[in-house]
Amino acid sequence: MQAAIEAEQAGADLITLHLREDRRHIQERDVLILKDVLLTHMNLEMAVTDEMLAFAERLRPQDVCLVPERREELTTEGGLDVVNQIERIAEACQRLAAVGTRVSLFIDASHDQIDAAARVGAPAIEIHTGHFADASDAQLRQQEYQRILTAVKHGVDADLQVNAGHGLNYHNVADIAIIPNVCELNIGHAIVARALFSGFAEAVREMKRLMVEARYLLTAKP
Repeated sequence: MQAAIEAEQAGADLITLHLREDRRHIQERDVLILKDVLLTHMNLEMAVTDEMLAFAERLRPQDVCLVPERREELTTEGGLDVVNQIERIAEACQRLAAVGTRVSLFIDASHDQIDAAARVGAPAIEIHTGHFADASDAQLRQQEYQRILTAVKHGVDADLQVNAGHGLNYHNVADIAIIPNVCELNIGHAIVARALFSGFAEAVREMKRLMVEARYLLTAKP
Protein backbone atom coordinates (compact mmCIF):
# COMPACT_ATOMS: atom_id res chain seq x y z
CA MET A 1 0.00 0.00 0.00
CA GLN A 2 2.76 2.42 0.97
CA ALA A 3 4.72 1.72 -2.20
CA ALA A 4 1.67 2.50 -4.37
CA ILE A 5 0.96 5.75 -2.51
CA GLU A 6 4.58 6.89 -2.73
CA ALA A 7 4.67 6.04 -6.44
CA GLU A 8 1.59 8.19 -7.07
CA GLN A 9 2.98 11.08 -5.04
CA ALA A 10 6.20 10.89 -7.06
CA GLY A 11 4.35 11.23 -10.37
CA ALA A 12 3.11 7.78 -11.41
CA ASP A 13 0.00 8.15 -13.56
CA LEU A 14 -1.39 4.70 -12.77
CA ILE A 15 -0.57 1.65 -10.68
CA THR A 16 -0.32 -1.73 -12.37
CA LEU A 17 -1.09 -4.88 -10.35
CA HIS A 18 -0.78 -8.45 -11.61
CA LEU A 19 -3.14 -10.77 -9.77
CA ARG A 20 -1.75 -14.08 -10.98
CA GLU A 21 -3.58 -17.38 -10.74
CA ASP A 22 -0.86 -18.63 -8.37
CA ARG A 23 -1.07 -15.35 -6.36
CA ARG A 24 2.72 -14.99 -6.25
CA HIS A 25 2.67 -11.20 -6.71
CA ILE A 26 -0.36 -9.92 -4.84
CA GLN A 27 -3.51 -11.17 -3.10
CA GLU A 28 -7.17 -10.30 -3.66
CA ARG A 29 -7.25 -8.43 -0.34
CA ASP A 30 -4.42 -6.15 -1.48
CA VAL A 31 -6.23 -5.38 -4.73
CA LEU A 32 -9.47 -4.56 -2.94
CA ILE A 33 -7.71 -2.22 -0.50
CA LEU A 34 -5.81 -0.47 -3.28
CA LYS A 35 -9.04 0.10 -5.21
CA ASP A 36 -10.14 2.41 -2.37
CA VAL A 37 -6.71 3.94 -1.75
CA LEU A 38 -5.40 4.89 -5.21
CA LEU A 39 -5.73 8.52 -6.26
CA THR A 40 -4.82 7.88 -9.92
CA HIS A 41 -6.21 4.64 -11.32
CA MET A 42 -5.64 0.89 -11.30
CA ASN A 43 -4.45 -1.21 -14.22
CA LEU A 44 -5.21 -4.82 -13.26
CA GLU A 45 -3.16 -7.39 -15.18
CA MET A 46 -4.73 -10.83 -15.32
CA ALA A 47 -5.13 -14.03 -17.30
CA VAL A 48 -8.21 -14.73 -19.41
CA THR A 49 -9.88 -17.15 -17.00
CA ASP A 50 -13.40 -17.36 -15.62
CA GLU A 51 -12.09 -16.77 -12.08
CA MET A 52 -10.19 -13.61 -13.01
CA LEU A 53 -13.00 -12.26 -15.17
CA ALA A 54 -15.51 -12.73 -12.35
CA PHE A 55 -13.18 -10.95 -9.92
CA ALA A 56 -12.68 -8.03 -12.32
CA GLU A 57 -16.43 -7.73 -12.87
CA ARG A 58 -16.90 -7.32 -9.11
CA LEU A 59 -13.93 -4.97 -8.71
CA ARG A 60 -14.60 -2.80 -11.79
CA PRO A 61 -11.08 -1.35 -12.14
CA GLN A 62 -10.56 1.49 -14.59
CA ASP A 63 -8.26 -0.68 -16.73
CA VAL A 64 -7.60 -4.37 -17.22
CA CYS A 65 -4.68 -5.71 -19.23
CA LEU A 66 -5.16 -9.31 -20.37
CA VAL A 67 -1.89 -11.23 -20.33
CA PRO A 68 -0.77 -14.85 -20.87
CA GLU A 69 0.31 -16.91 -17.87
CA ARG A 70 2.24 -20.13 -17.30
CA ARG A 71 2.75 -21.34 -13.74
CA GLU A 72 6.37 -22.33 -14.36
CA GLU A 73 7.43 -18.96 -15.82
CA LEU A 74 9.44 -16.45 -13.78
CA THR A 75 7.72 -13.54 -15.47
CA THR A 76 5.54 -12.98 -18.52
CA GLU A 77 7.56 -14.38 -21.42
CA GLY A 78 5.62 -13.16 -24.44
CA GLY A 79 2.46 -11.61 -25.72
CA LEU A 80 -1.07 -12.95 -25.60
CA ASP A 81 -2.01 -15.09 -28.61
CA VAL A 82 -5.16 -13.27 -29.66
CA VAL A 83 -5.21 -14.77 -33.17
CA ASN A 84 -5.97 -18.26 -31.87
CA GLN A 85 -8.38 -17.17 -29.11
CA ILE A 86 -10.68 -14.78 -30.96
CA GLU A 87 -13.96 -15.92 -29.41
CA ARG A 88 -12.62 -16.26 -25.87
CA ILE A 89 -10.94 -12.87 -25.80
CA ALA A 90 -13.84 -11.16 -27.55
CA GLU A 91 -16.13 -12.48 -24.80
CA ALA A 92 -13.73 -11.19 -22.13
CA CYS A 93 -13.62 -7.75 -23.72
CA GLN A 94 -17.41 -7.60 -23.87
CA ARG A 95 -17.81 -8.66 -20.23
CA LEU A 96 -15.32 -6.11 -18.98
CA ALA A 97 -16.66 -3.30 -21.16
CA ALA A 98 -20.12 -3.99 -19.72
CA VAL A 99 -18.88 -2.99 -16.23
CA GLY A 100 -17.09 0.13 -17.48
CA THR A 101 -13.56 -1.28 -17.62
CA ARG A 102 -11.21 -0.42 -20.48
CA VAL A 103 -9.43 -3.50 -21.82
CA SER A 104 -5.87 -3.65 -23.09
CA LEU A 105 -4.27 -6.73 -24.64
CA PHE A 106 -0.58 -7.43 -23.96
CA ILE A 107 0.69 -8.60 -27.35
CA ASP A 108 3.89 -8.99 -29.33
CA ALA A 109 4.80 -6.43 -31.99
CA SER A 110 2.95 -8.40 -34.67
CA HIS A 111 0.55 -7.01 -37.26
CA ASP A 112 -1.54 -10.20 -37.09
CA GLN A 113 -1.96 -9.88 -33.32
CA ILE A 114 -2.77 -6.18 -33.61
CA ASP A 115 -5.42 -6.88 -36.25
CA ALA A 116 -6.88 -9.59 -34.02
CA ALA A 117 -6.94 -7.18 -31.07
CA ALA A 118 -8.98 -4.72 -33.11
CA ARG A 119 -11.26 -7.54 -34.26
CA VAL A 120 -12.15 -8.67 -30.71
CA GLY A 121 -13.10 -5.14 -29.71
CA ALA A 122 -10.24 -4.20 -27.39
CA PRO A 123 -9.81 -0.40 -27.28
CA ALA A 124 -6.12 -0.61 -26.35
CA ILE A 125 -3.04 -2.78 -26.72
CA GLU A 126 0.25 -2.97 -24.83
CA ILE A 127 3.21 -3.79 -27.05
CA HIS A 128 5.58 -6.32 -25.47
CA THR A 129 9.02 -4.63 -25.38
CA GLY A 130 10.86 -7.50 -23.71
CA HIS A 131 12.54 -8.76 -26.89
CA PHE A 132 13.93 -5.27 -27.50
CA ALA A 133 15.09 -4.94 -23.91
CA ASP A 134 16.76 -8.37 -23.90
CA ALA A 135 18.46 -8.08 -27.32
CA SER A 136 21.99 -9.45 -27.12
CA ASP A 137 23.64 -7.08 -29.60
CA ALA A 138 23.09 -3.73 -31.30
CA GLN A 139 21.87 -5.20 -34.59
CA LEU A 140 19.23 -7.38 -32.97
CA ARG A 141 18.22 -4.51 -30.71
CA GLN A 142 17.68 -2.27 -33.75
CA GLN A 143 15.63 -4.97 -35.48
CA GLU A 144 13.39 -5.34 -32.45
CA TYR A 145 13.09 -1.57 -32.14
CA GLN A 146 11.99 -1.32 -35.76
CA ARG A 147 9.35 -3.98 -35.12
CA ILE A 148 8.00 -1.88 -32.25
CA LEU A 149 7.95 1.26 -34.40
CA THR A 150 5.95 -0.40 -37.17
CA ALA A 151 3.65 -2.09 -34.64
CA VAL A 152 2.84 1.22 -32.96
CA LYS A 153 1.95 2.77 -36.31
CA HIS A 154 -0.16 -0.24 -37.24
CA GLY A 155 -1.99 -0.05 -33.93
CA VAL A 156 -2.73 3.64 -34.34
CA ASP A 157 -3.95 3.02 -37.90
CA ALA A 158 -6.30 0.39 -36.44
CA ASP A 159 -7.71 3.09 -34.09
CA LEU A 160 -6.24 1.49 -30.96
CA GLN A 161 -4.62 3.18 -28.00
CA VAL A 162 -1.05 1.89 -27.98
CA ASN A 163 0.83 1.34 -24.72
CA ALA A 164 4.12 -0.47 -24.15
CA GLY A 165 6.00 -2.31 -21.46
CA HIS A 166 8.14 -5.19 -20.21
CA GLY A 167 11.87 -5.09 -19.58
CA LEU A 168 12.08 -1.30 -19.71
CA ASN A 169 14.66 0.30 -17.44
CA TYR A 170 16.52 3.55 -16.85
CA HIS A 171 18.82 2.94 -19.83
CA ASN A 172 16.28 2.08 -22.53
CA VAL A 173 13.03 3.80 -21.49
CA ALA A 174 13.75 6.97 -23.50
CA ASP A 175 13.93 4.93 -26.74
CA ILE A 176 10.32 3.86 -26.23
CA ALA A 177 9.02 7.06 -24.63
CA ILE A 178 10.12 9.07 -27.65
CA ILE A 179 7.97 7.04 -30.08
CA PRO A 180 5.00 9.14 -31.22
CA ASN A 181 1.57 7.86 -30.16
CA VAL A 182 2.78 5.60 -27.34
CA CYS A 183 0.38 6.61 -24.57
CA GLU A 184 1.45 4.66 -21.47
CA LEU A 185 4.54 2.80 -20.29
CA ASN A 186 4.23 0.09 -17.65
CA ILE A 187 7.45 -0.41 -15.69
CA GLY A 188 7.86 -2.47 -12.54
CA HIS A 189 11.06 -4.39 -11.88
CA ALA A 190 13.51 -1.58 -12.72
CA ILE A 191 11.76 0.85 -10.41
CA VAL A 192 11.50 -1.61 -7.52
CA ALA A 193 15.18 -2.54 -7.90
CA ARG A 194 16.25 1.13 -7.94
CA ALA A 195 14.04 1.80 -4.92
CA LEU A 196 16.18 -0.53 -2.82
CA PHE A 197 18.90 2.09 -3.01
CA SER A 198 17.17 5.42 -3.58
CA GLY A 199 13.73 4.91 -2.05
CA PHE A 200 10.46 4.39 -3.89
CA ALA A 201 9.56 8.03 -4.46
CA GLU A 202 12.93 8.95 -5.94
CA ALA A 203 12.97 5.85 -8.15
CA VAL A 204 9.58 6.77 -9.63
CA ARG A 205 10.51 10.45 -10.02
CA GLU A 206 13.65 9.60 -11.98
CA MET A 207 11.80 7.20 -14.30
CA LYS A 208 9.07 9.77 -14.91
CA ARG A 209 11.70 12.43 -15.64
CA LEU A 210 13.29 10.24 -18.31
CA MET A 211 9.91 9.63 -19.96
CA VAL A 212 8.89 13.28 -19.97
CA GLU A 213 12.31 14.40 -21.18
CA ALA A 214 12.17 11.99 -24.11
CA ARG A 215 8.70 13.18 -25.09
CA TYR A 216 9.83 16.81 -24.82
CA LEU A 217 12.71 16.07 -27.19
CA LEU A 218 10.21 14.61 -29.64
CA THR A 219 7.99 17.67 -29.62
CA ALA A 220 10.98 20.05 -29.72
CA LYS A 221 12.31 18.63 -32.99
CA PRO A 222 12.08 21.13 -35.89
